Amino acid sequence: MPDAAGLIERPEILAPAAGDPARIEAFIPTPCVQNHAAFLLPLKGGEMGCVWFGGTQEGVPDISVQFSRLGAGADRWSPAVRLSDDPTRSEQNPLLFKAPDGRLWLLWTAQISGNQDTAIIRRRISADEGRSWGPIETLFGEQPGFGTFIRSPILVLDNGDWLLPIWRCTKPPQGAWTGDLDTSSVMISSDGGATWSEHAVPSSTGCVHMSLVDLRDGTLVAFFRSRWADSIYRSHSADGGRSWSAPVPTELPNNNSSVMATRLSDGRLAMVYNHSSAADATDRRVSLYDDIGEENLTPAAPSSGRSAFWGAPRAPMTLAISADRGETWPVRRNLETGDGYCMTNNSKDRLNREFSYPSLCQTADGMLHIAYTYWRQAIKYVRVAPDWAKGDGA
Repeated sequence: MPDAAGLIERPEILAPAAGDPARIEAFIPTPCVQNHAAFLLPLKGGEMGCVWFGGTQEGVPDISVQFSRLGAGADRWSPAVRLSDDPTRSEQNPLLFKAPDGRLWLLWTAQISGNQDTAIIRRRISADEGRSWGPIETLFGEQPGFGTFIRSPILVLDNGDWLLPIWRCTKPPQGAWTGDLDTSSVMISSDGGATWSEHAVPSSTGCVHMSLVDLRDGTLVAFFRSRWADSIYRSHSADGGRSWSAPVPTELPNNNSSVMATRLSDGRLAMVYNHSSAADATDRRVSLYDDIGEENLTPAAPSSGRSAFWGAPRAPMTLAISADRGETWPVRRNLETGDGYCMTNNSKDRLNREFSYPSLCQTADGMLHIAYTYWRQAIKYVRVAPDWAKGDGA
């Protein structure tokens, strides 16, 4: 809980939540003022790894990738270790991937200021579960007119293909990047990440943060964040991700913030997201980066007929379960509630109150592991069984 000055108390010892012994939680240690966009991955020996970006504020070049691990049986996460340090770019949205050969990949974005159209994808590889790392490499470099962004896990198919969902951050003809023209694609590698081919999702303007799920019946399904802050969108592929249906809205709302889904061991799907949309907003931001003090970030008039909606509340943080391949999500329970105020990204002055950017995975014991942004001041980790979601309605 926050104190009177808006500073969160950060208990770092794993313990049952107050009044909810079935929920285990803790904050991850961090030296950073701002912490955002966590990503979890199970490691060998029952350990768990988490990466996120931290620094002063998103878009500022002191933003870099942070890494922590939770040892098997440990009661707290390790102190954060910084894994990137480019003094010219804001380094964001890290993800971890355990390659079939056992090596651990770290991928992240790197952009100039708030200009997501300048984003490139960088990579480091570890041969010892993240205890040491190889050199920083560029996986996808600069492109004229658009940047490349990532958020969701790489999916490995039975045929050996690697699928990496991306989205293209396209700059409008005039003004700064706005998000109005962003589109999704899947990058596919059939040679262990040596080369990649791009497969665009048709009619996906405004649909980003593509979260892929293998339904294990020859079909892939994807769920998308909406720049329009209306609904979570859904698409499917029957040919291993090389072609996709046009995204359509689901019954779940979206507030132009990240979602993540996974297939559970029993075949159901789980998703963590914000159960809110533009319909819940009381105000609207000019852009995502309107408070870092750079004049060139003022967007031009909408260039696509629709404009990205920034400022819809990033709360509550909700866990949902589907038993019909993601068609409906009748089982829902809130992980966090609050006003979700995100009209500013400012963490230094403790103005932001969002819960956002969830990461979700399931381990062999059946437990769900979830990490998410808490007021942009910290990363919170929660562990529950899937049926914990049956305990309350959203």
